[in-house]
Amino acid sequence: MMKIVKKINLLVALALIGISLQAQNLTEKSVEGNVNNFSTHEYTLTIDEEKVNKAGKEVIGMTVNGSIPGPTLYFTEGEFAVIYVKNNLDEETSVHWHGLLLPNFFDGVPYLTTPPIAPGETQKYEFLLKQAGTYWYHSHTMLQEQSGVFGSIVIHPKEETLIYDKELVMVLSDWTNEKPMNVLRFLKRGTEWYNWRKGTATPLNQVVARGALGAQLNFWKQRMESADIADIYYSAFLVNGEQLQEYPNFKPGEKVRLRIINGAASTSFWMTFGGGEPTLVAADGLNVVPVKRNKTFIAIAETYDFIVTIPDSGKVEFRTAAQDGSGSASAFLGKGKVLSAEEVPRPDKIGMMKQMAKMNMRMGAPALKFRPNKVDPQKMAEKWGMQKSKDKKNKKEMQGTEMSGKNAEDKKMDHTAMDMSEEKSSEIDSSNQKMESMSGMDLLAEYNYDYLKSPEKTAYAKDVPVKEIFLNLTGNMNRYIWSMNGVPLSEADKIKIEGGQVTRITINNLTMMHHPMHLHGHFFRVLNENGEYSPLKHTVNVPAMRKVTIEFYGNEYGDWFFHCHILYHLMGGMDRVISYDTPRDPRLEPYPISKLVHETNRFYSWGMVDVASHNTTVNLTTSNIRNQFNLSMEYGWNENLEAEFSYEYYLYDYLRVFGGINVENTTRNSLDEIRATAVAGIRWFTPYMFNVDLRVDNELRPRIRIGRSLMVFPKLSVFGYYEYQFDAGLVNSLEAGQNYTEEIVWSAGAKYMLSKNFSLMTSYDNRFGAGAGLSIMF
Repeated sequence: MMKIVKKINLLVALALIGISLQAQNLTEKSVEGNVNNFSTHEYTLTIDEEKVNKAGKEVIGMTVNGSIPGPTLYFTEGEFAVIYVKNNLDEETSVHWHGLLLPNFFDGVPYLTTPPIAPGETQKYEFLLKQAGTYWYHSHTMLQEQSGVFGSIVIHPKEETLIYDKELVMVLSDWTNEKPMNVLRFLKRGTEWYNWRKGTATPLNQVVARGALGAQLNFWKQRMESADIADIYYSAFLVNGEQLQEYPNFKPGEKVRLRIINGAASTSFWMTFGGGEPTLVAADGLNVVPVKRNKTFIAIAETYDFIVTIPDSGKVEFRTAAQDGSGSASAFLGKGKVLSAEEVPRPDKIGMMKQMAKMNMRMGAPALKFRPNKVDPQKMAEKWGMQKSKDKKNKKEMQGTEMSGKNAEDKKMDHTAMDMSEEKSSEIDSSNQKMESMSGMDLLAEYNYDYLKSPEKTAYAKDVPVKEIFLNLTGNMNRYIWSMNGVPLSEADKIKIEGGQVTRITINNLTMMHHPMHLHGHFFRVLNENGEYSPLKHTVNVPAMRKVTIEFYGNEYGDWFFHCHILYHLMGGMDRVISYDTPRDPRLEPYPISKLVHETNRFYSWGMVDVASHNTTVNLTTSNIRNQFNLSMEYGWNENLEAEFSYEYYLYDYLRVFGGINVENTTRNSLDEIRATAVAGIRWFTPYMFNVDLRVDNELRPRIRIGRSLMVFPKLSVFGYYEYQFDAGLVNSLEAGQNYTEEIVWSAGAKYMLSKNFSLMTSYDNRFGAGAGLSIMF
């Protein structure tokens, strides 16, 4: 009987899927066949490569219709949009219409929903505009967005309910004079250069001077260098493509609607205004209950609309400051004396470390799991992040933060069985705030959405079934791998959801960085203290070591991307595919989704050469998420030589197995006899950030090597390693009277950074002696 029921359920499910797709096809054909029934607005966007100068240096960028950012596309709600995108690049491109509700096929994620646009080709996008507000578009191919492929979208409502005189779109962005792929490759190798370059590094001398050595040891114990906010040094931060903008045509008394879009690749901003408090009227394109608000955080990919009244006394400064304090940009509205905006202080990273050391927190959740197919999100959350306090009062306050995460990924339950009502959601948020206050973690208190309230109820009916999903955000700064539940996109299954039910996702950030999470094709509720009036958004910022709960009703079909909108985190694997488990559009048959996945699991190569008076050392590495190839060579001017090629496989973040070939001269000060041996073993990145190599060769000689590098002053780091090899004569013949032989190698030195690629270095090696020279990174 049960088998018959299961078969009936399966047939019903297949029938419903067929009906859904048929209805969708009929809808698309109906729209396509009756375009003349709609007011049609048509644009053509041309993506090209051009020389641009955004930060004092002429480099090659990518433009849309000859500019960065691209043009604003203006529409009216209810119109039919027809947009042609022409690719003049030498590589594939794409365009995603960020925040727009449209047919899955036109969403613009290449290989997932939409075919890529090949070089020289033009792709047509057409869809009905079912919404109004401030949105934007950008490439979803590799790192093209960082190079300039982005622009704004404004959809005016059929009937405007807000009162203002004029409007101005302001697109915020970050700019690097480097090639974006080189930036990512540099991040993959692990380096403090970017932090030093923008003044956010925390060398040991500053840590000690601030009395934070204990906090630093706590971070090292958890394999972390320091509290981190942002990864990359940017040459400039821009508003509408410039570091400084003037808009003198606004007159005193005029109400100006500022449509602000954060189109940056990896920078969130603090926005402040001079000349009085503006009124926040919309978030992510949708109206909110108006609220007077000045200092406001805007995460990557979010949009906020403010109404500003131009004062009689001068011009208003709109200031946008990078979250990590590394730079800012400004726009001025009106004429006369400058009414300066508040300057947001630079974050105190050492102070953050000291505060976090006081908390019962375990940091450094792994970005890679030993068994990625064995996922228990709740256990991971209990093991990492904020730990349960032994103190009864603290433990009671902590309970609120655990309630939203009691169900593992992909666990379905009835709404009536849920212990997560709107009132409970408010209690959880309140508990989070109490916990932070208790711990001195006030540095996160400003990062919430309680100021956003929907003008209409957004809560779903209580009898609608709910599916619970729990996602931990995880990452490894040293190798620059990002994931969810310790599983990057390349090792993840699709997250299956169903239409006609609510999907509730608890996002638990176990990293030190903020993550703006964006869901394609949907708006979701961000549960906050406003309960049934919690706001609807398409992108939500999840602060470091915090939880955010979102939920949405399933009324779509197809596969949709869900990812961190820090572009380099997206490329590092912090992505998922949310799937309604419906058949794939046949138009995508020539475009396998594996190519999208491959973008997050590419091989990156880098190297280093030390040329000194006593020896030369070469290290070359090629690595993707799990696999790594290494070639190292040392040659001393006293004719000591050693070279090794190895392949290693990461079992998880900090442990890998390896095998390879080692070549060295058997007689010191002579290259007449060279011996090659096979080696195998493990390499371990230990607490306190030591690199340990344990191995044995085909002559059954065990060896251990341990090394560490440490920045003690700005730009100056010291390093050292110790190596011990033991031969008990199991294969080799020992001299008479010998029970064993041993070999000890050690080296110590220092490097002083001159630039990103060059450092002065000096060292002493017990094989080569003392010397100095130049270290080159590439």
